[in-house]
Amino acid sequence: MFSSLKFVLNFDVKIQGPLISAKFVSRPNRFITIVDVEGKQAKSHLADPGRLKEILIPGVELLIRPAPKKSERKTQYSTIMARNEEQWVSLVSALPNDFVKEELEKKTWPLFKDYRLIRPEIPFEKHRFDFLLETPKGNPFYLEVKSVTFVDKGLAQFPDAVTSRGARHALALKNIVKDGGEAGILFVCQRSDVERFQPMWNRDPVFAHALWDAKKAGVFVACISTKITKTHIRFYREIPLSLEPL
Repeated sequence: MFSSLKFVLNFDVKIQGPLISAKFVSRPNRFITIVDVEGKQAKSHLADPGRLKEILIPGVELLIRPAPKKSERKTQYSTIMARNEEQWVSLVSALPNDFVKEELEKKTWPLFKDYRLIRPEIPFEKHRFDFLLETPKGNPFYLEVKSVTFVDKGLAQFPDAVTSRGARHALALKNIVKDGGEAGILFVCQRSDVERFQPMWNRDPVFAHALWDAKKAGVFVACISTKITKTHIRFYREIPLSLEPL
């Protein structure tokens, strides 16, 4: 149904600023980071619920965004990205959705150039998928986007924390395809040091099996990497998949 993702793309999406430098201190819970800003510690909201232990190391450089001046938030900042060796890694789990949405609207991707974006956040039975597209033949196409930050020696893996919601989505998309519909899952690595992708079988075998079953049933599955700068997220390249059970 789809051609390969192996094409040259030069699009990017702007990351909201202003961003300021900080150092990671600790993470008292999934959604709070303690950061050091010019020698003073403050609470910063973290949107990514993943484990992130290989990224959020004490002393690592962060880029954070100050909360709006009139905000009633309990945190002074939002943690946006972290330095990992020579690259930035985005820690905003919603950024891939913004990135994909803008490119679908612009029809920048050759993969979806003949598809029309109907709406984001589409309810379907007991689920809510990221996007509803219309195929060239006028059929609905349900697309789910997953943010990936875990990479070890070039191997990107998802999820780095158990996601029962992700498994339910994969099963629902498989059922859509089995009933004659069309659907896909796109993994977006928020970093560029990626050579291949596979589900994290040892951490969440339920999701991994659900993804493999969805692929076998005909659900379109793809993975791309991106380059993150202080101001933009940019498409980098397609990543080969290894979805088979280990």
